[in-house]
Amino acid sequence: MTRTRNLLLAALAAILAVNLVLGYRVYSAEASKAGEDQAFEKISVMMRVLYLIRKDYVDADKISYKDLVYNALHGMVRSLDPFSDFMSPDQYRNMMETTEGEFGGLGVIVSAEEDTLTIIAPIDGTPGSRAGLQAGDQIVKIQGKNVAGMKLGDAVKLMRGKPGTMVTITVHRPSTGVTKDYTIERAIIPVHSVKDTKVLPGTSIGYVRVTQFAEPTAGEFQTALKDLSAKNIDALVIDLRNNPGGLLPTVVEMCSYFLEPGKLIVSTEGRRPSQKHEFRTRKRGYHFKNCPIAILINGGSASASEIMSGCLKDWGRAVLIGEKSFGKGSVQNIIPLPDGSALRLTTAMYYTPSRRRIHRHGIEPDIKVKLTREEYQAIFDAQDRGGESAPDAQLQRAVEVLNSYDIYRKAAKSRFSELRQDPSGSSPEKQQNRTKPPAEKQP
Repeated sequence: MTRTRNLLLAALAAILAVNLVLGYRVYSAEASKAGEDQAFEKISVMMRVLYLIRKDYVDADKISYKDLVYNALHGMVRSLDPFSDFMSPDQYRNMMETTEGEFGGLGVIVSAEEDTLTIIAPIDGTPGSRAGLQAGDQIVKIQGKNVAGMKLGDAVKLMRGKPGTMVTITVHRPSTGVTKDYTIERAIIPVHSVKDTKVLPGTSIGYVRVTQFAEPTAGEFQTALKDLSAKNIDALVIDLRNNPGGLLPTVVEMCSYFLEPGKLIVSTEGRRPSQKHEFRTRKRGYHFKNCPIAILINGGSASASEIMSGCLKDWGRAVLIGEKSFGKGSVQNIIPLPDGSALRLTTAMYYTPSRRRIHRHGIEPDIKVKLTREEYQAIFDAQDRGGESAPDAQLQRAVEVLNSYDIYRKAAKSRFSELRQDPSGSSPEKQQNRTKPPAEKQP
């Protein structure tokens, strides 16, 4: 009996050994096919480097496991593109505070491309805007520290601080070649996103400025539109100049105010089928009157601003006036990690309804009107003060276009005919039957 049991156990062990060998070979073949065998090899190199640094590096204050691993992760992710990043727990908390509504700082939206810290746009009415910082300015130093190669989160942290304290930044302006120091007082940066709602003097044209797409923006925007409608306006100007973007659900709701239900607003595509989504106008809710619309854009109009202007342009609902937008149209997902850190990873790109790729291409205006940086500054300074307005050639051109409906119709005619059917090639009804995508939070 014992001998039989031993033979049975030996047979089972042999079968298990054969299965393990076969399984290992199959796994090795799959790993080799996917490049994972190379990954294992390089990870061993990385661990060897980590060991050597810990063992022999001269400065013991710089060799904690946390610092070494975090810096390695940061370098790995930042090598992908300027918008992907690894965030330490402190950086992640700072980011969450920023999106919740108020934070202490200068009020500038920045991006790091090719080791250059560039201002996408100053937030209207903030210390940075009042000091004269402009879209496209390059921050060279913060408090005397050179920012070349500095992590974006670290640079932002240097600019932030207790409200009422001062910070000095050195700024290079490529358009003029001038490098200048700005000493600016930090302040709480509020999120006031809809401003200057009015009927333009001597016209029946409404005007509203949207400075960013935050959580309350859609409601504020709807209130502004209702106020203008009550004043019997015949046309509308939406000013998205220097608007750095914001939340995708907000821009989806705002586009829904101007288009029929089921219209494609923007689509995303990435490497994986799960990253292919379509965002369409809502079936219910507020709908603004069907009148001509002009949208003002410039090089500081980015992300959600480009989604809105690209959508309404493609559907022939608005004529765009100004300058080419920034060209930030990639999707970043925020993935919290177990130790309180987080990964911000680019997973897809945005496309307008006519399949225009936004990222690095931007949105071209229908009518180009170029302003100098000094002219932009005078316009935004006047809006901040709330007094007499400064000369604004882009706004004036918008008024001329909207006062002549024939010009507006001519600018939009080709887009109406091209997009009478859904630009994806199938009818809106069929598109609506597709699985709805999950809500995106940050364009």
